Amino acid sequence: MKFVDLHSHTTASDGKLTPLELLQYAKEKGLSALAITDHDTIEGAIEAAKYTKEFQLEIIIGVELNTVWNQREIHMLGYFVDPDNPRLQEQLITQREMRIARSEKILARLQELGIALTVNDVLSELNFNSARDILLPHIAELMVKKGFVSSKQEAFQRYIGKGKPAYVLPTALTPIEAIKLIQESGGVAVVAHPGIYQEEGLLPDLVEAGLDGIEVYHPDHGADEREKYAKLAKSYRLIITGGSDFHGEQEGKMFHGDLGSQAQFVAEDIIDQLRTARK
Repeated sequence: MKFVDLHSHTTASDGKLTPLELLQYAKEKGLSALAITDHDTIEGAIEAAKYTKEFQLEIIIGVELNTVWNQREIHMLGYFVDPDNPRLQEQLITQREMRIARSEKILARLQELGIALTVNDVLSELNFNSARDILLPHIAELMVKKGFVSSKQEAFQRYIGKGKPAYVLPTALTPIEAIKLIQESGGVAVVAHPGIYQEEGLLPDLVEAGLDGIEVYHPDHGADEREKYAKLAKSYRLIITGGSDFHGEQEGKMFHGDLGSQAQFVAEDIIDQLRTARK
């Protein structure tokens, strides 16, 4: 049986591997297909798609849209989106512009707390070309590098995690708007790792809006959560998906999961189900 990974990240967002490096790693892992789902960008997926024949690996162009629901960050996965769709292109630009504004606010709050970091510090120290690339893990990484905290976990727990003094709720799409955008772009909308949110009222609202699937298999879901969301997916007649949420190693260990870590649960026929669900 061939296996796939439907959730991975590259350096186009907050992953540690370039698109080419990720494909090489996927080949080493024996995967037959890989969805690249960077945060609010499809640039990494488009770059990787150039190497489909070279690696004999099916590459699914995907995206992970950061959204806000009930004062909570919710991530929505889109699969098989059309990279040339003008509405999608426009919204991704908007999402990244909002990210710049959020990063500036977070860094300003950190400065008020005595942590002297600027956008230029992040760009120069982490070798980024644009502030649009900055995500919370990058700010945490630089806080560790500069000695303000001993670990990224401490950065989130003391300063930039939800409810902490430097946290800023992003201005973004709602999950319902994200579903509409993904489907209008020819894609399939799946809610990412719902067990992380533990928001019981979320799923019915998303189903009513036309949700296509649930990411049941994720490294941060235990056996009870996998069973719970699998039952919900079946009751709502949604596609059951899964993926490693691969980012690479951070502070000596894999962030979320290693590539292919959920492949035992995610057979290749799930891709056919996603294709069939395209509007």
